[in-house]
Amino acid sequence: MRVLVLGATGYLGGHTAGHLRAQPGVRVLGAGRAAGAGVSVDPPAGPPVSLPVDLTVDLATAAPAELASLIRQARPDAVVNCAGAVGGDALHLTGVNARGPAALCAALREAAPGARLVHLGSAAEYGPGTPGRPLVEDHPTRPVGLYGAAKLAGTLAVTGSGLDAVVLRVFNPVGPGAPAASLPGRLAAELRRAGPDGVVRVGDLSAHRDFVDARDVARAATAAALAPGPLPPVLNIAAGAARAVRDVAEGLAAAAGFRGRIDEKGADSARSAAVAWQQADVTAAAGALGWRPGYTLEESLADLWARTADA
Repeated sequence: MRVLVLGATGYLGGHTAGHLRAQPGVRVLGAGRAAGAGVSVDPPAGPPVSLPVDLTVDLATAAPAELASLIRQARPDAVVNCAGAVGGDALHLTGVNARGPAALCAALREAAPGARLVHLGSAAEYGPGTPGRPLVEDHPTRPVGLYGAAKLAGTLAVTGSGLDAVVLRVFNPVGPGAPAASLPGRLAAELRRAGPDGVVRVGDLSAHRDFVDARDVARAATAAALAPGPLPPVLNIAAGAARAVRDVAEGLAAAAGFRGRIDEKGADSARSAAVAWQQADVTAAAGALGWRPGYTLEESLADLWARTADA
């Protein structure tokens, strides 16, 4: 089976490509913006490895005809779209997260209409949750800000494409290799900068999020790509538990042996203020994919810090 992974040089794309490569009978082709670039990922067994990029493409700007040519070259049985952007200007955010999936669907209809498409969406598509009420897949989507709106547009392009497609709505990823643009990655970088007895300045840490290990996301994407039958249009991928962001800071501090002070008087995140609580219901993913989260938040944070300390 041939699987094309778009965004293979990114955080979730790298983990997904690594997990797929470990499956028997699966040939993985990685696609990213830079030819020959590699990303270090943790495979299901063994030390981190660097994965190559086989094909060059920028989903934010590629025309459907260009994508169709790439797909014909790859001849995939399944495509996993992990390409995405969480920062940048409006043109970049909408190009990668909204236009990109629409162009990909148009290319697949032309070049590989029978291929399974697995697209990584985001919990930001839901917007604020209600404490004590986990979000199910048919919950109304009310994104806050451009990022969530762009991700929702990408999801709608996929679910309305007529293809054999599923959107994995990923909540807050954590674990080894978390980028500095993410909250866990930023906290790990700040702890390393501060040293064991320093001061780490952050904003309010009282918001609650549903954190899921990137390796569990990779397992879900692999299961979705290889599943034999049709899947629901959208599946939540999360731990199924709301945890205070403060738990992430304290867990990383414990993993780092940090004896200093975490000061919450820094600048607050606008998104945290607007979305104070989110928790997913992951029942549908368990039923459709046989998937359940395998890592605890504490394990994810310990592995994140171990990778940060080795960098």
